Amino acid sequence: MNGEPLSILKLIGDASIVVQLVLGMLLAASIASWAVILGKRAVLSKARGEADRFEANFWSGGDLGSLYRSLEARGRNSGMSGIFEMGFREFARLRQSGAPSDQLLEGARRAMRVAQLKEVDRLEHNLAMLATIGSVSPYVGLFGTVWGIMGTFVSLGGVQQATLATVAPGIAEALVATAFALVAAIPAFIAYNRYAEKVGRLELRYDAFMEEFSTILQRHAGRPTAGPEAA
Repeated sequence: MNGEPLSILKLIGDASIVVQLVLGMLLAASIASWAVILGKRAVLSKARGEADRFEANFWSGGDLGSLYRSLEARGRNSGMSGIFEMGFREFARLRQSGAPSDQLLEGARRAMRVAQLKEVDRLEHNLAMLATIGSVSPYVGLFGTVWGIMGTFVSLGGVQQATLATVAPGIAEALVATAFALVAAIPAFIAYNRYAEKVGRLELRYDAFMEEFSTILQRHAGRPTAGPEAA
């Protein structure tokens, strides 16, 4: 068992410059993908927790104006709370300007849609990188393997009799690139599918909240008001 890591290091050290460059690229891609995986896990977990807490506050029966003011005072709202803040602010602004009810709802929905698009874009940030690493790494590794095998056969051109002892080390060196490629690609591809699904679920929750909040705003569109707290 203790000799296995040393043998792998020896294979890497004995590989050609091209294969070593390929291995270096795959190692860098693997490190980058794990950085994205761990960071995205924290971001999505936080987004889901914030959505749960905001929905609990929103449907608790409290005053929406007070909820808006508390969010505005806190600042840096994102996710569902950011969508609510943008929609409520635009609704109150248009209402105070005397806009008709259809424009109130249209403006509020437009503001919420912009906030939602920005939030989804934030959640999807670097997901394309995981997809790229997961799909491209096997081909990069295959290139390193093919190049290593080509070098092995070229080196055997001057040998009178090729034996397993002379062929095996070169083939093993070449196959290390394939192993590195799989190590980089498999976690990236799994994480991409998992996180893309989570982003899709959050987006559906945002869509459902926007529809429900629009219904609430529609009921209040015809009421007279002196400020946002009237909603």
